[in-house]
Amino acid sequence: MPNEEVSMDFVRRAVDSTRGLLKRYGPSHMKKVLWDREFTGDHWDFIDITVGDCVYPYLERYVKGGSILDLGCGPGNTATELADTAYRLYVGVDISEAALDKAMRRSQKDGRTAKNRFAQADFVDYVPTGKFNVILFRESLYHVPLGKVKSTLDRYAEYLTDDGVFVVRLKTLGSHDNRTKSRPKAMLDIVAREYDVLEQGEHGDLGSTIIVFRPRQEN
Repeated sequence: MPNEEVSMDFVRRAVDSTRGLLKRYGPSHMKKVLWDREFTGDHWDFIDITVGDCVYPYLERYVKGGSILDLGCGPGNTATELADTAYRLYVGVDISEAALDKAMRRSQKDGRTAKNRFAQADFVDYVPTGKFNVILFRESLYHVPLGKVKSTLDRYAEYLTDDGVFVVRLKTLGSHDNRTKSRPKAMLDIVAREYDVLEQGEHGDLGSTIIVFRPRQEN
């Protein structure tokens, strides 16, 4: 029995690893199928309510009543849990139609359909139609291949307002061993090396790091 349990655990980890690779490197239609399947089921139910999340004070501090582009918005928590008076326009982008269905229902229920908009797209190649005070990656940057982090951020930097910023939330500590996770740390290192970091907060109780940054200013 112990050997059988070890074998099953190995299979589960292999499947999870394969799924993660497909979410990062697979074609958009395959990624959509995977995310739709998870959001249609109960895989992501645990994130349906995140009131008081540590990212919200940062968003309110930097959006200054302006606009937010939320890349990988999932079921639209940010669009309804952020203070209604904090922003003028919110655009959420996600590859999963199932997630966006939840997001739109939540915005409608909360009376925010006039200011909350959603687009179904893979944010790897999504093209915004305007400029934003804040561009948010709430855990979603984790699904960008390390080699494409800088090019992805550079492309989206063109859609920041003159005083606009990126806000990135990453789970940097493991849930079970509380050790620093290598991929999120590598992403933070890229940001620190290539951009002007305005603020960085460690939220150890959640194992998360939030970093606020903008393109380097020309001297």
